[in-house]
Amino acid sequence: MGLSRRSFLKCSAALLSAGARGARAQTFPERPIRLVVPFPPGGVFDFIGRPLADRLKTTLGAMYIENVGGGGGTLGGAAVAHGRADGYTFLLGGTTQYVTEALLKRQPLYDPLKELDPVANAATTTFAITVHPSVPAQNLEAFVAYAKANPGKLSYGSSGAGTLNHLTGEAFKLAAGLPDLTHVPYRGAGPAISDLMGGQILVNIPAMSGQVLAFHRADKLRILAVVSPQRLPGTPELPTAVEQGFPTVVATQLIGLIAPAGTPPEIIAKVAPAVRTAVADKGFTQTLRDAGVEPDPDSTPETFRAALVADLAHWKPVTDAMGLKID
Repeated sequence: MGLSRRSFLKCSAALLSAGARGARAQTFPERPIRLVVPFPPGGVFDFIGRPLADRLKTTLGAMYIENVGGGGGTLGGAAVAHGRADGYTFLLGGTTQYVTEALLKRQPLYDPLKELDPVANAATTTFAITVHPSVPAQNLEAFVAYAKANPGKLSYGSSGAGTLNHLTGEAFKLAAGLPDLTHVPYRGAGPAISDLMGGQILVNIPAMSGQVLAFHRADKLRILAVVSPQRLPGTPELPTAVEQGFPTVVATQLIGLIAPAGTPPEIIAKVAPAVRTAVADKGFTQTLRDAGVEPDPDSTPETFRAALVADLAHWKPVTDAMGLKID
């Protein structure tokens, strides 16, 4: 039985659309790609994003970084979630953007599960509990004793309200019994680290990066602990909070490329392997590991999405127990 005219037109339209998508994927990209880094310069997102973008240029052509800070990394996420899904805008984001918007916001700017499409994870990082060199503590036990001897006199900085840096700080406060350790949110890691070294704050919870490690080794700040489950392969000299008696103070975050929902799958299928190739570069891998950041050269859209969903499941009971909500 032959096709009706209407069915014939529908089939023709579908074939033409598929052909157009295929042609678009073959010619993609035809102009520079924008990579939104959701924090100001100076933190781990920049540390990962800039060399990653440089390596992606070999397969994807021109790529430029736009730092969109604020909102604990969620303003940059919103800029991408609400942007055009044409393959020319990506977010360097991950666990922080998902946890903050899905679990902590009273009025979320976007729904990460519905409005963002994970492409490929680039790296997994953790956080450090750092202090100004004037603080007379070389480990967490000594710091807790010092803080309890000086109630109300210490505050800790983070990259912003609702970030995993903030959640790590609150988890440490709870575990250490330090309710007077006041949180000071910044617009990113860079400003918080600067204020720590300048003595405006005496404690900071940054993500591990080459910059943080360099400042530690130059005695401009002191890392008391990292909050990874085990010591980091690239920095085995740094003790964990777990081994210092704080088994609940553990946090990691995924950082990778994320697209606006609805980005053509043909384009995502082209970008994802480009990310894997860039991350697998030996020089890039070594740079990350030397800074306490673990590269992820095998990520796919499916595994990245599953890992982010798992992170939400991990953090939900923690945030519920804290009763932490932000505007």
